[in-house]
Amino acid sequence: MRRILICSDRSWTERLELSERLLSEVDVYYARTQPELEDATAKGIMFDFIFFPFWSRIIDESIYAQYKAVIFHMTDLPHGRGGSPLQNLILEGATSTKISAIECAEVLDGGAVYLKKPLSLEGSAQEIFERAVPVISEMIEEIVYTNPLPTPQSGTATRFRRRKPEQSSIPFELTSQGAYDFIRMLDAETYPKAFIRHGTLKIVFSEARLIGDELTVKAVIEEEAK
Repeated sequence: MRRILICSDRSWTERLELSERLLSEVDVYYARTQPELEDATAKGIMFDFIFFPFWSRIIDESIYAQYKAVIFHMTDLPHGRGGSPLQNLILEGATSTKISAIECAEVLDGGAVYLKKPLSLEGSAQEIFERAVPVISEMIEEIVYTNPLPTPQSGTATRFRRRKPEQSSIPFELTSQGAYDFIRMLDAETYPKAFIRHGTLKIVFSEARLIGDELTVKAVIEEEAK
């Protein structure tokens, strides 16, 4: 019986919807943490594929040298290699993207491409991530059943930088659209949400809605330590 391992440290991938057919024909294992990944591979189980949807750690060479390790990256590679792809795409003004399923390789996000699927960038970051889950589910099944030959990336590679928490401070002189995009791109579980500081107060924003030029948000005021 074939075996696959799905590795994700984000809660929304618990909603992966694999078909009854796949679950009956393939043994599916899961790893939520680095120790769980290490434990699964140390047992000597030969996985046909190891899939990494939303995995925040660098994958060790010992993994992709031994297994077919597949990463899911939220850009139309080779554009947008690197960190914080969703946020960087929205800052670019993109309204849609592609999820690229690629081989894990030594070059960060530089592996050959198994397949790509389109994804809308409408809504909050949380909504986008959750919208990506069924797309990734379909991609996993397609890869398992068709075992496509990955093809090298083509075109000019561009790189994104991983955003830091202090970059969640809302810039001055944004339009309503710009403020909406800035707030929504950071509105997801575990992400440092958009904020402004006023004296010792930190005002944190989420749940942005834009109707015409009218922007409404949820604001939480926190008092920072002196």
